[in-house]
Amino acid sequence: METTRLTVTEKPIDTIASDLVVYFATKREDMPPVCDPKVEDRVKKAHELGDFLGKMDEELMYYPDVDTKEKKTGGKRILVLGMGKAEPEKDLADILDNLRRLGGNTARACEKTKAKTLLVCVPHIPQVPVDKISQALAEGILLGDYRFGKYKKTTRKKTDYKGLADIKFFSDTFVKPVRKGAKMGVTAARAACAARDMANEPGNGWTPGQFADYAADLAKTHGLKYTCLGKKDMQKLGMGGILGVNQGSSTPPCMVVLEYSPGKKTDTLLLVGKGVTFDSGGISIKPASGMEEMKYDMCGGAAVLTAMAAVAEEKPDLRVVAIVPATDNMSGSSAIHPGDIIHHYNGVTSEIVNTDAEGRMILADALAYGIKTYTPDCVVDIATLTGAVIIGLGHHYSGLVSNNDALSERLVAAGKDAGEPLWRLPLNKDYEKQIESKVADIKNVGGKPGGTITAAAYLSKFVDKTPWAHLDIAGTAWDFTEKSYIPKGPSGIGVRTFISLIRSWKKWEQPK
Repeated sequence: METTRLTVTEKPIDTIASDLVVYFATKREDMPPVCDPKVEDRVKKAHELGDFLGKMDEELMYYPDVDTKEKKTGGKRILVLGMGKAEPEKDLADILDNLRRLGGNTARACEKTKAKTLLVCVPHIPQVPVDKISQALAEGILLGDYRFGKYKKTTRKKTDYKGLADIKFFSDTFVKPVRKGAKMGVTAARAACAARDMANEPGNGWTPGQFADYAADLAKTHGLKYTCLGKKDMQKLGMGGILGVNQGSSTPPCMVVLEYSPGKKTDTLLLVGKGVTFDSGGISIKPASGMEEMKYDMCGGAAVLTAMAAVAEEKPDLRVVAIVPATDNMSGSSAIHPGDIIHHYNGVTSEIVNTDAEGRMILADALAYGIKTYTPDCVVDIATLTGAVIIGLGHHYSGLVSNNDALSERLVAAGKDAGEPLWRLPLNKDYEKQIESKVADIKNVGGKPGGTITAAAYLSKFVDKTPWAHLDIAGTAWDFTEKSYIPKGPSGIGVRTFISLIRSWKKWEQPK
């Protein structure tokens, strides 16, 4: 997918050779769908037979017959995708997500036909900016074309579909905005797919060291500032949270930091992502069933690092710092015990009631360190933190907990724009009381009631008055809402939300 080439052309469609040409059709009541003149005869005939009405997700595929007098096309196959009715009053974000779905449908059609080259006739949708249309389609196609076959060795066949090699977007009137949008879509999709790749790696294939190596390579390629705190650094700094989680492991922890600066005074956004490369639960061990999925417990860390690749490429007028505290959580002979008390970076002491509540322990140190070191205007952390969020929101929304309304509103808007919806949960002193400890400042679990919120309450002890938001993606990092552009397994959630947040960033001003 990284080698897939996407370009924009204004050359006549019938002069471009491709394995598949895609057009779009808009449904009308009791009339043939509105479509490109090149395919209207076929669409009209299919409509007369009741085979194609232009409904959303409906498909009409045919093969041009060179012996007929129909208008020529350079494509081996023609696919017309139904877009449903034109709904000017429909929310823009919903329209864009439908376009991503259509892009995912296109990728599926390519896989079915083993198409390597694709030509897409970018549709015109009234009241929707053309660059947004091409961006959403590019995202949908590339995200839908994703596959992870790194470890397929003896079962791999020569006939296996390897994905698209070349994509062309056609527009004869809006070339510049189509090119602009397509580029943005490619950047976001590649970042999300890189996060999926990380998550798909097994626990013995993606360790804290791999996080560090990836960040170092990214920094070298794009000119970012790279820092990596090792175990000795953490000991000197008093990072008892990440050190405590790492006690039972034979693999040392690290805290990876990437910094992008536009070179002028501007706002600073801090992103912190949980990087638990495998979570056994420690001494409070998880059930064996499904534990293999705990290699996904680093999806938050993957999201912030791969989002930085997009930041480095697009160079926004915003300073962005990404921190990934990385370790695994094992139950070795030195593992932390339930009942132990740790000292966090900011001096807060914590009673460890459950060693499987490790994500908040490592994030706490990273948040406190990041805020003290980089004095951000805002901070957002992202983590596969609690099973409780799945009970509350299922696999359709990520949980959002925050101490700041303005930051929450920006994140909700960014998530909506990316097709990664967020649902804000409350946070007040009643939830904070649940994590009060009799022997330490706080304890790391507050019981089953409101588990997602009490986990956030724990994190709130490490951000002071800095505007902060916490995203719990335990229900969406994998098994996210089924869509044509979301594969089974890791979804890459959070990456495009962060990219959208950064692209739309406006100067931060605290309400008076």
